[in-house]
Amino acid sequence: MPSYPGTIDSKLPRVGTTIFTTMSRLAAEHDAINLSQGFPDFDCAPALRALFTKYLNAGLNQYPPMAGVPVLRDAIAEKVEALYGAAYDPEHEITVVPGATYGIFTAVSAMVHPGDEVILFEPAYDSYAPAVEVHGGTPVYVQLTYPDYAIPWEAVRQAITPRTRMIIVNTPNNPTASVFSAEDLRMLESLLKGTDIVLVSDEVYEHIVFDGHAHQSAARYPGLAERSFIVSSFGKTYHVTGWKTGYVLAPRELMNEFRKVHQFNVFVANGPIQYAFAEYMKDRDAYLGLAAFYQRKRDFFLQGLEGSRFKPLPSRGTFFQNLCYDAISDERDTDLAVRLTREHGIASIPVSVFYREPPQHKVLRFCFAKSEATLARGAEILRRV
Repeated sequence: MPSYPGTIDSKLPRVGTTIFTTMSRLAAEHDAINLSQGFPDFDCAPALRALFTKYLNAGLNQYPPMAGVPVLRDAIAEKVEALYGAAYDPEHEITVVPGATYGIFTAVSAMVHPGDEVILFEPAYDSYAPAVEVHGGTPVYVQLTYPDYAIPWEAVRQAITPRTRMIIVNTPNNPTASVFSAEDLRMLESLLKGTDIVLVSDEVYEHIVFDGHAHQSAARYPGLAERSFIVSSFGKTYHVTGWKTGYVLAPRELMNEFRKVHQFNVFVANGPIQYAFAEYMKDRDAYLGLAAFYQRKRDFFLQGLEGSRFKPLPSRGTFFQNLCYDAISDERDTDLAVRLTREHGIASIPVSVFYREPPQHKVLRFCFAKSEATLARGAEILRRV
């Protein structure tokens, strides 16, 4: 293969291979239990597979409408209104997209100009900052307060400047497994009142909130909904991360800008899958029961860790459990994650990679979206460390 003869002025000079790819590859090389990357090791519901096959065989294999098939957008609107009391127009305010990461990137692409500032909360999911930087924006970081990862609202207030164009929030939060409270959303609503700041609310784990708490969607708060791109994921909800399908909610004026980018980027999301989701969404228990399903897995994993020197941090949502290893090692979390994979056969994600500068906290993230057999083996390994 010939090499490129010119000079590349990279728009993302500090970006390399993601930690998820790195740790999953390392897990495969060492035949390790992979509790790093956030995907289930069990299959989706047979009924959902059957629906995909049904619509695939029905010949619905050409371009669907750019914004998504109407029957699915109608189903999304009904769900959002039932859960959050917010009415979105399926024709103009809901767009089906090929994955939540795409939805976030496209919202940033539509709204952020060179020189704009975008506030991110650290530790921040690793796609946020590159999406901002590749469009000439400047990430401005506010660090969540360890160990409960609370939001320092005064720091947020101070971070807002006349150049602030956007704030990106994520609740339930990956990688911290924290969950924004109603008071958090009211504080954010108050801070943004009277500004032109746009909110991107990453809510892909909206149905995975534990211990009886309710997910606080930005859609619940009129002062936020009027300025928000709200992003969700069918992949996380229905155990089909490889299908890469999600949706975005936004007021008509914002969605119009979003679709300007969307139509010239990917144009459409997968057609037969959209019809399958639309029909499957009629079974509300499939997503309303998700919190209890994953809470049982969280509790099973934590029970298996009893007697371990790892200290669990609160997991209030998502399918992740963070473990502090202060009592085990002084190693950097990146080094320990690699050593655990190579020497003990279990892969995790070092939380420091979600910060600009590695913090002093010694925390690894483990995914419990796995079978009980996998979780039991993983917990047994960790007890011996």
